[in-house]
Amino acid sequence: MAKKASSFSALGGLVFSTDAGRHCPSCGQPVDTCTCKKTLIPEGDGIARVRRESKGRGGKTVTTITGVPLAEEPLKDLASNLKRRCGTGGSLKDGVIEIQGDHVALLLAELEKLGFKAKKSGG
Repeated sequence: MAKKASSFSALGGLVFSTDAGRHCPSCGQPVDTCTCKKTLIPEGDGIARVRRESKGRGGKTVTTITGVPLAEEPLKDLASNLKRRCGTGGSLKDGVIEIQGDHVALLLAELEKLGFKAKKSGG
């Protein structure tokens, strides 16, 4: 019968390991060192959806753009250009462009001018 460990030190030191964190689904390398992540285009129907949100943001209004069919680097450039066009701040989180303020109409027009299919989403 095995002896029950009475403390963490009795376990031999290692309690939990994620084995280098998350891995890229394409190449299997850790996400931080992956070379193919710059070329991955998110799956979807290719339509950019623009919506106004304020939930969970302390009452502040934010315009979000999801579903833009671009890889990570061009998406960063697009987010930067759209923020500059609106004259506000914002961010890019997990493929979602967030622009501070209510700029739905301006962003719809700008995305269509750049050649993307864009739709207003939500109420």
